[in-house]
Amino acid sequence: MTADRPVPSRAPGRLGGVALVLGGALSVQFGSAVAALLFPRTGVAGAVTLRLTLGALLMLVVCRPRLRGHGRGDWAAVIAFGLALAGMNSIFYQAIGRIPLGPAVTLEVLGPLALSVVGTRRLAAWCWAGLALAGVALLGQGGFDRLDPLGVALALLAGTMWAAYIVCSARVGARFPRADGLALALAVAALVTLPIGLADAGGRLFHPAVLGLGAGLALLASVLPYSLELAALRRLPTATFAVLMSLGPAIAALAGWLVLGQALHPVEVVAIGLVVAASAGAVRAATPPPPPPVTPAPAVSAAAAAPTARR
Repeated sequence: MTADRPVPSRAPGRLGGVALVLGGALSVQFGSAVAALLFPRTGVAGAVTLRLTLGALLMLVVCRPRLRGHGRGDWAAVIAFGLALAGMNSIFYQAIGRIPLGPAVTLEVLGPLALSVVGTRRLAAWCWAGLALAGVALLGQGGFDRLDPLGVALALLAGTMWAAYIVCSARVGARFPRADGLALALAVAALVTLPIGLADAGGRLFHPAVLGLGAGLALLASVLPYSLELAALRRLPTATFAVLMSLGPAIAALAGWLVLGQALHPVEVVAIGLVVAASAGAVRAATPPPPPPVTPAPAVSAAAAAPTARR
């Protein structure tokens, strides 16, 4: 960079990160609807195995990550990321096997929202989190009486794993180039879930129609969203990423209605809207105010006065 070239604004990178998160959310929620179509054929564990195993194979072929040159801390981060992926997917699929997709994701996003509140440590963030809890309480008034209690508990537990996934994904993205760390973590998740899926579904996993649906599931629910999210985490703070992902309930409700025919009660629609509104408010609360403009001294070049940009 020459001394007289202006430093580019970081706003386009932030806006691009938001677009990546939303694209990943659309992909993963419609992928979850496809997974629910697989449950009668493969069982929940079989669907998880298809998603993670085929997703891992696709990512390993495309990325061809290097196995050498990584330290012990790098491999520890990959293993933790893989365990978070395996736990998050397995627990959440068990939840949507028992309760509708929209309410399940509404409960699940409490994990990322809690992460955003802890990350920002601002009073406004706590207020928005309170609004989200009010939405969940309203959801209970409209539907918890018709929801499987075990499904509700599993959705909440999946939210905890989702928060762990966000933290682990950011660490792996900082340690590995491109999507190499994601490919390796998916391989770890596939190895963890494969024995369970084979024991549950057996030869049904190898039926051509099941493999076709599984490949679509792996692409929609693993390869595409995780790649987009990993790229987004390189552009956005972890807390901002977490609350943007909280838009998932509205997208999940739409996917459940379009793909699975899961209609929502009016009270549930309002409840999901409150959670989405809380997420949008938390995004603003998590965004730091822009620094005041500083006029450089005449003897100092613009490049020397500007802060070093993050990679």
